[in-house]
Amino acid sequence: MTLTQALIAFVFAAALLTITPGLDTAIVLRASALEGRRAGIAAAAGITLGLMVWGAASAIGLTALLAASSLAYTALKWIGAAYLIGLGLMMMLKPPNSKGGGAPASETPEVVDVHGAGLWLRRGLLTNLLNPKVGVFYVAFLPQFTPAGTPAGPFIALLVAIHIFEGVLWFAALIAATQPLSRYLRRPEIARRMNRLTGVVFIGFGARLALTAR
Repeated sequence: MTLTQALIAFVFAAALLTITPGLDTAIVLRASALEGRRAGIAAAAGITLGLMVWGAASAIGLTALLAASSLAYTALKWIGAAYLIGLGLMMMLKPPNSKGGGAPASETPEVVDVHGAGLWLRRGLLTNLLNPKVGVFYVAFLPQFTPAGTPAGPFIALLVAIHIFEGVLWFAALIAATQPLSRYLRRPEIARRMNRLTGVVFIGFGARLALTAR
């Protein structure tokens, strides 16, 4: 496989993986739909920062240690699962207009404060960093697209950058798609139902992370 062929193949493979529904999509949709554009951007930024950390670790070989160490993987897996389940329970139990539970129905996308944006930035970052499958995914997936004779570190860094760029485009599309429905989604009853549904999704992701093998 030539360098050009590897890049083209990776662009399509990474795009397919990016748009596959998962935790990142869920958290950006939740933040953007109930708390506005700024919250969605903050959640997306947190996820992106997490991917940058995992990508840097992959490029220098640290994620290979995570993949090789059963103890490290298991510890990070259980911490991540507990975080996701706790976050899901909080979303289910707190009313949408309480701190951390969602924005009031009358709030517009432009008035989310710095605290709210910072909260979603941290949530996006932590949900990504506490998922060891991201690191193991980079270790198992990226080398398959590295042509023989190509310096692995710099090329993997390039692949990570492509993956992140595609993720940013996807998050931007998700945030834009929620804005026309924002007023409807912020109605108290709709917001409560969406909060509970998102909470169930997060608990499901946490349980799956805890129960699945490497």
